[in-house]
Amino acid sequence: NTPPLLDCIFSPNLSTSLYKSLKMFLNFCSENPTFVSVTPDKLERQVEKESEESGEPPSKRPSPFGGGGGGDHHCKGISKQPNQPSKCRKYREEYTLYGFKCIIINEVQHPQCVVCTEVLANESLKPVKMLRHLKTKHPFLAAKPTDFFRQKERDQTTIPTKAQKASYEVAYLTVQAKKPHTVGETLIKPAAIAMCRTMHGDKQARELEAVPLSDGTISRHITDMAQDIKCQLIDRVKQGKYDLQLDESLDVYSFDGTLNEDMLFCVPLEAKCTGEDIFTKLDSKLKEEGLSWDVCISVCTKGAAAMLGKKKGLKARVLQVAPHVNFTHCIIHREALASKMLDPELNSVLETATKMVNYIKSRPLNMRLFATLCSELESEHQGLLFHSDDRWLSRGKALSRLYELRDEVRLFLMEHDSQFADHLTDPDWLTRLAYLSCIFNKLNGLDMLLQGENTSIMTLNDKILEMGRIDMFPELEEFMEENGLSVDTVTEFITSHLQALLEHFNKFFPEEMAPEKYDWIRSLFTVTTTSPFNSKPLSEFWISVQKEYPQLSRAALDVLMPFGCMYLCEKTFSALTYIKNKYRSRLNVEDDLRVAVSKIKPRIDLLCSTHSAHPSH
Repeated sequence: NTPPLLDCIFSPNLSTSLYKSLKMFLNFCSENPTFVSVTPDKLERQVEKESEESGEPPSKRPSPFGGGGGGDHHCKGISKQPNQPSKCRKYREEYTLYGFKCIIINEVQHPQCVVCTEVLANESLKPVKMLRHLKTKHPFLAAKPTDFFRQKERDQTTIPTKAQKASYEVAYLTVQAKKPHTVGETLIKPAAIAMCRTMHGDKQARELEAVPLSDGTISRHITDMAQDIKCQLIDRVKQGKYDLQLDESLDVYSFDGTLNEDMLFCVPLEAKCTGEDIFTKLDSKLKEEGLSWDVCISVCTKGAAAMLGKKKGLKARVLQVAPHVNFTHCIIHREALASKMLDPELNSVLETATKMVNYIKSRPLNMRLFATLCSELESEHQGLLFHSDDRWLSRGKALSRLYELRDEVRLFLMEHDSQFADHLTDPDWLTRLAYLSCIFNKLNGLDMLLQGENTSIMTLNDKILEMGRIDMFPELEEFMEENGLSVDTVTEFITSHLQALLEHFNKFFPEEMAPEKYDWIRSLFTVTTTSPFNSKPLSEFWISVQKEYPQLSRAALDVLMPFGCMYLCEKTFSALTYIKNKYRSRLNVEDDLRVAVSKIKPRIDLLCSTHSAHPSH
């Protein structure tokens, strides 16, 4: 009975062409007693053909004969065929008329709009669906000829040169700021488009959409720039001699009349970190880059046994292949070791002060209450500072802060009935605390002076010698005047500590390392004020006279080139911990680290000329 069947199947959502086709089929079945089998595939092809002729899209609702789709309507009296896998549709050249080109994803063809680059499903490879996209999303382009869309397709094959260069520039700024690679696509590009749209309008804003800033693109650009910087670095090092800092590995070399410092490589050490393991990794990397031990002047390391061991350390292995190489112990590290020693009485004051700080800082409630107390008393600071032996500057800073807030700490400890409060009422204990605050502030200042780039052993030794000229301790003097204390009460322990400090400095900085032996480098002869000797740094001057005085220049550079401290290694390690944090633990950090810390600029124009980017990237 046809009418009930039609009521069961059809709804207002069905297209007119499908309705007509099904009605013709049902009328045919009712008029012929012999049932004619019509498969769903044949009916679907007939419906598709008629829909293309009429320009009306076929319904997305399921076929009553068991085809695909997810509709909820089912018809009674007509059995459903079992689900069959749909065939993949093929792209045709004439589909360019609708503004679509073909891209392949997982070996399946998909239509991609050449205007908005939107990728549709394989099932959308139908003229009616592509035409609907064009009229809905880009109605102003619906009447454009085929040649217009073909030109659009050609324009998308490679992005403009300016967009390519802009992508590299953003990648360079991203890694210099040590930010995640995703920041380009999630923040920089949307922000740039929004600013451009506000300032200049939609036309200029749309041009920024062509700049590829995806995570993968930024990563590839960083790798390209890192390789370019590395190639420039190796080419420069091969032109002369070099020195090494070894923690992460950095080197210094002469280029363009000046001494330059840069990171040579950064690789992880597997398993053990013995001297043999370190040498094997270092030697293999030098050979890989075509660098010879013959032109290496010196190696600067810390004093660990794996580095400076006479039998199995790195020093022993290097001297086997390059006996001429000099090893230097980081001056900052030596200064920290020399200043670390304290006599038992002063060490007891330091330990007690550390316990006071920990009593307040290690308990969140105490820390909040102490901050409130400082705020009510209008103190200069709102809290104390932790001390850690691994952080060399923390000792002086923690003691200075405790001394400045000694009255607030005393009130807080008395309120909590702490036995530490008794020390803050003892003049002798406070006198020693004031002295430790002063002396460690002086040592912290020396530590900061020793840090910096383009320093030599000569300049660092000069700063060590200047440390001996300590005229007074201002905090100690102020405290003694306020409390009416005599100098005799502090003379003994101050003299004892300074004498021990001098002995330790003499131990770590022996006389043969004194800079007087190198005075000929700084004052070779009497010169006029117009001489380049006075107008240039020492290293640049001795490089400039290499042709005139080759032997003198070589001897001077052998003294000026070696690293005196591990500052660059520590600086690079700080950058490493910032880049490779817990949110980016799987990052292969060498390329990011090289671009972030290197002073060599990548040749972006050269990289753009040798790489072709695509919009999908």
